[in-house]
Amino acid sequence: MGIEYSSIVDVPREDVFAWHTRPGAIQRLLPPWQPMRVIAEADSLADGRAVLGLPGGLRWVADHRPEDYDPPTRFVDELGRDGLASLPAGVVGSWRHEHVFEQVGRDRTRIVDRVETPIPEKLLVQTFRYRHRQLADDLDAHRWSHAQGVRPVTVAVSGASGLIGSALTAFLTTGGYRVIRLVRRPARDRHERYWDPRMPADDLLEGVDAVVHLAGASIAGRFTDSHKAAIRDSRIEPTRLLAECAANTPNGPASFVCASAIGLYGYSRGDETLDETASRGSGFLADVVADWEAATKPADAGGLRVVHVRTGIVQTSRGGTLQLMRPLFAAGLGGRLGDGRQWLSWIDLEDLVDVYHRALADPALSGPVNAVAPEPVRNDEYTRVLASVLHRPALLPVPSFGPKLLLGDQGARELALADQHVVPRRLVDAGHTFRRPHLEASLRHQLGHILEPT
Repeated sequence: MGIEYSSIVDVPREDVFAWHTRPGAIQRLLPPWQPMRVIAEADSLADGRAVLGLPGGLRWVADHRPEDYDPPTRFVDELGRDGLASLPAGVVGSWRHEHVFEQVGRDRTRIVDRVETPIPEKLLVQTFRYRHRQLADDLDAHRWSHAQGVRPVTVAVSGASGLIGSALTAFLTTGGYRVIRLVRRPARDRHERYWDPRMPADDLLEGVDAVVHLAGASIAGRFTDSHKAAIRDSRIEPTRLLAECAANTPNGPASFVCASAIGLYGYSRGDETLDETASRGSGFLADVVADWEAATKPADAGGLRVVHVRTGIVQTSRGGTLQLMRPLFAAGLGGRLGDGRQWLSWIDLEDLVDVYHRALADPALSGPVNAVAPEPVRNDEYTRVLASVLHRPALLPVPSFGPKLLLGDQGARELALADQHVVPRRLVDAGHTFRRPHLEASLRHQLGHILEPT
């Protein structure tokens, strides 16, 4: 029983091993479709302990074995115990995970995962396909930035605990960046700083090389007056004040990367191809995004390089629309929205992480950047591909009044039924490489239906 899975990356063994030693590694390797979250990372691969949260308050504990620690060749962890919450995980019987790194030539490494457990290989293979693909892609992304002459720096991140922020901060820390999380509670350690969005401290960004500003209330929900106020109030003024803080800090950041959205283009653009030069559209979200981007002007006036990451529909089973749709489609109850002809401009979560990384690392990039995959799809194609990946039919179209019941007329019009054919012109022109430019590959990676590499 168990599994042995291996792959080769074009990275020196010492660098691959070092990646695993850094904060964020376990977060980057945890498949998004599994009901697990990181509670505590091991502070050492030699003798540390990692704790993962399971549904119902249960715990999976991984204890690292000092007698098997041999850097940069090997480390081993085993299923451990830590109180009653960890006992149910013992139903698997045992779990011993040996991580092996073999040098293949001067700058290549074979990564081998050997797991001894009663769990059969067929139940584990998707996890290890995901882990190896994720690791190889992350190493490639950091190798690209190093080739440009960019070395890890100090980055302050707001919204670091959110869906995008948690993925980005883990990616950055495993790449050697120092990440300072801007938090709205008392800071717990030197990796956090207290941030009051209404009155940032003068020294908030002291010693920081770049800012990534992600904080903002979720746009999901009925577009009531209170919800719309929360969307605006959490973005416009806090962004302006943070941009002013960045511009006025003597030993402060040189770059200000701010979240934005393709909602700027309006909710009904039909077949018009929308690149970064396209006109602003109409609607509540278009107005909010326009004001949101304008709020960064103090940073621009202060000489900082400012990037607006106009994000499409993010694909991850950890949150967003895919998390909502997965159980419906898995039950065979999914289908197109309305007539299904509306364009959906999407992006894989890991590609979005790469866009933020490029915004940090590429000094030639500034202004608006469309963070979408190069191949938008219509809604009916999206539902067909999702159903196919899950091996289910998609025969039940959802009438337009369905989203209206959940989101109200305006919310349904600007979110669920939005029609935007957005393309990443600036990224394509810059020669940017997407991890998953095709929808099927993205959904397979995010849902645990990854095909064996050929």
